[in-house]
Amino acid sequence: MELNLQLPSINVTSLKEAPIHTSRQIQPHGVLLVLSEPELEILQISNNTWTVFGIEPEQMLQKKLEDLLDSFQLERIKAGLAEDNLEFINPTKLWFRKKGDEYVVFDAVFHRNSEGNLILELEPTFSQENIPFLSFYHLAKASINQLEKTSTLRDFCQIIVQEVRKVTGFDRVMLYKFDHDGHGSVIAEEKLEILEPYLGLHYPESDIPKPARKLFASNSIRIIPDAQAAPVQLIPAINPVSQRSSDLTNSILRSPAACHLEYLHNMGVGASLTISLIKDNKLWGLIACHHQTPKFVSYELRKACEFLGRVIFAEISAREETEDYDYRMNLTHIQSLLVEYMSQEENFIDGLVKHQPNLLDLTSAQGAAVCFGDRCTLIGETPAEEDLNFLVQWLKNNVDEEVFYTNSLPQVYPDAERFKNVASGLLAIPISKRNYVLWFRPEVIQTVNWGGDPNRAFEVSQTDGDVRLCPRKSFELWKETVRLTSLPWQYVEIKAALELRKAIVNIVLRQADELAQLAQDLERSNAELKKFAYVASHDLQEPLNQVANYVQLLEMRYNEELDEDAKEFINFAVQGVSLMQTLIDDVLAYSKVDTQAIAFQLTEVETALERALGNLRQRIAETNTIITHDPLPTVMAGSTQLMQLFQNLIANAIKFRSDQPPQIHVGAERLEDEWLFWVRDNGIGIDPRFSDRIFVIFQRLHTRDEYAGTGMGLAICKKIAECHRGRIWVESQLGEGATFYFTIPVGGRERERRNGRKAQNNLFG
Repeated sequence: MELNLQLPSINVTSLKEAPIHTSRQIQPHGVLLVLSEPELEILQISNNTWTVFGIEPEQMLQKKLEDLLDSFQLERIKAGLAEDNLEFINPTKLWFRKKGDEYVVFDAVFHRNSEGNLILELEPTFSQENIPFLSFYHLAKASINQLEKTSTLRDFCQIIVQEVRKVTGFDRVMLYKFDHDGHGSVIAEEKLEILEPYLGLHYPESDIPKPARKLFASNSIRIIPDAQAAPVQLIPAINPVSQRSSDLTNSILRSPAACHLEYLHNMGVGASLTISLIKDNKLWGLIACHHQTPKFVSYELRKACEFLGRVIFAEISAREETEDYDYRMNLTHIQSLLVEYMSQEENFIDGLVKHQPNLLDLTSAQGAAVCFGDRCTLIGETPAEEDLNFLVQWLKNNVDEEVFYTNSLPQVYPDAERFKNVASGLLAIPISKRNYVLWFRPEVIQTVNWGGDPNRAFEVSQTDGDVRLCPRKSFELWKETVRLTSLPWQYVEIKAALELRKAIVNIVLRQADELAQLAQDLERSNAELKKFAYVASHDLQEPLNQVANYVQLLEMRYNEELDEDAKEFINFAVQGVSLMQTLIDDVLAYSKVDTQAIAFQLTEVETALERALGNLRQRIAETNTIITHDPLPTVMAGSTQLMQLFQNLIANAIKFRSDQPPQIHVGAERLEDEWLFWVRDNGIGIDPRFSDRIFVIFQRLHTRDEYAGTGMGLAICKKIAECHRGRIWVESQLGEGATFYFTIPVGGRERERRNGRKAQNNLFG
């Protein structure tokens, strides 16, 4: 009975990734012995010794190897086992007595498993002599000579499969390369004319599951001489010392998984030989040899193929790198220019996007974005900035690597389907945990030829409680139209992006150091200016008071003797001194407003407002000003600063009153994480064009003759609001009054401290 894959009670992943290196079965063409050292006692043995030696396996258990071999062979083996590298004795020809004087000769291969047991594998030999070195050399040389004549990587791979087929005699030889997504494709093939071609076909990742790939990576050559042969059990099945199944990772004879044998049967394969191609310790691809009937390849020839595989693959790597060389050099040139541009610009982002070549050229992308701080700088075809903000948030929550790349972003981030036309492919490097450089590639619709339907790559079969995977039965051409994917990112492009990341980090760090030094200098300069303003205002007050007093005394004592011009001059002097005193008071007040000077505490806003109104009571009475207010909250703020803020805004409203008696209303409203206050009047109003200018120090919209003042009142208000981490702005029209808004964060100083730490940590955190 076959079950659908959707059955929830079956863990398909566990079936796909079941361990196969601890198989308790071997292929029947050889004999496997598990030996303990140094006694060389037989702990386990395959259950086919009767047909090979004429001895039952149970009779061989707990025997020693010396009971089966003559002393000459045994001494030679012991000498070899004493060496660090067992490859020096592999393979060894061993003669076993079968019956009477009848001997049987094997190619013997030794290796040790992870449990420390010695594994001895015996395969029938077809010659009593090892393959001569010169034959081996000529075999490799002839193949390499052919390879040297090729110019392209594709031709090179084709020569490889031709040479391997010539050497081994298999019906079909394929060079199979793994894609970046785990699937694979046949990039070269040499076969009998009558066989169906597999060249260009893709095969799903599940055809070679993770355990099989791991074994291919650790054991570079694998032969199955008869895919129809019944496996042979190990006796006993469990290692009597470790009490576990023996590790047969490096075994030649280890029986293939039942699913793999069924896969070969469905393909019509009677025998197979697989040579692993390893690059940078990862499985790059395979040379897969198939034969329609059983076929045995001697150990020597297999080793020759393995050697050939290693030599030619070294050349493949070199060819790949050569083909990438020109492109890599171009990217290196672009990268050096970008670094130079970034170093020359005040803002490194300008260096990435304003020149030619730019950020797009580094990865051949159609769009790019630098999301730094709260702003995204875009170039080329990109998603909308709002979509980018969500994408960056997703990257922050889901990606920890130095680089993230995919040629099918919608598969991992479904929201990306909305902007597939510009960003089906994404390459992203984090500059910090919240800042990213992103490259985008649009969707490219492709047709992929599969060797069978990849969506039905296997089925789950359940018989009498035994659940197992069954491979697909059909390998006919199956065409798939692939959408939501872009052209893949090349390794050299990813590497170039990583190199750029290092450069950006270094430049940003340098700029951060410069900013820190600048901030330190500014802080010192501000402290000196503050001290100067305090001393100057304090020391100037006394002589100004003396000037004012003496001028007034002069006017009182000599009033009868002064003409009108003299009296007018004295009046000018008094007004000038008064203006200077007001200016000094304002400068002193402005210099005192900073975060450190504010004593944050729970402050009843109504109390602060009443203190401000008390200071202004004379002006309020003189102008018949009507002041109302909403219920006001208690906030965390500096009470004196808050009082001064209200006092300046209300005084401003009274000063710029219209023909009507001033009516001023103070309001308050709780927002999400801050309090919003406003002071609304019915005065002359402000042209909206000057709504920002009025908060600049010493900026005036009217002459001093029209309205007295120093031009510092609103600047002081702005500084007070900013020191509370709040904001201040005005909404007004000429002749329609004005409303000044300001905010105070809920939590006041504690929130400000948290924000301060966050701002500092987020530079690279």
